[in-house]
Amino acid sequence: MKLLRLPGVYRPQADTWLLMRAMREARIPAGARVLEVCTGTGALAIAAVRHGAASVTAVDRYLPAVLSARFNTRVRGLPVEVRHGDLSGSIEGAPFDVVLANPPYVPCESAGDPDGAALAWDAGADGRKHLDCLCDKAHDLLTPGGTMLVVHSSLCGIRQTVEMLRDNGLKTSVVARAIEPFGPVLRSRIGFLERSGLIAPGQRHEELVVIRADRTER
Repeated sequence: MKLLRLPGVYRPQADTWLLMRAMREARIPAGARVLEVCTGTGALAIAAVRHGAASVTAVDRYLPAVLSARFNTRVRGLPVEVRHGDLSGSIEGAPFDVVLANPPYVPCESAGDPDGAALAWDAGADGRKHLDCLCDKAHDLLTPGGTMLVVHSSLCGIRQTVEMLRDNGLKTSVVARAIEPFGPVLRSRIGFLERSGLIAPGQRHEELVVIRADRTER
């Protein structure tokens, strides 16, 4: 898939492909309305339409990502609306049949808000700044019978995500896993991660997971 990617926009990589595989295996219902959170280049939005979605609302808080995704979806003539925003406010058009999310989840030392490319990965000291918000809102983002798929690293707590989603009334399970070597961002933070107890001494890999959450009542 050839995609325009403006400087600083998150490049589709292992977590993107793992989430895309889980989406294909989940089989988006024909005609589904899909929300993609943290769209980046729009790769998942494009894949969602190709696998049956009638429309996709794609959201990103980094303006160059919004512009990249708009170009990549419009040049293909796809029914995708790309918006500048995040989960801190309401999402127009909610609820959706399917929600796809690859939110920022990398732990960082800085307590301030990131800017530029770091918007795609920095997520507070425990990596859960955006995950917790997503878990809190997941039930209301989904139609009855709807499904959310979210990808993140084991470094920020698989069990915590599963338990938060279950506490919010969703049937939840881990549906995909992959072991990946640390990329440049995590390699640059090994000292902080070890001091924080987020990785074992000498650890240089992470487990990526896709968690599925279903709103089962109809």
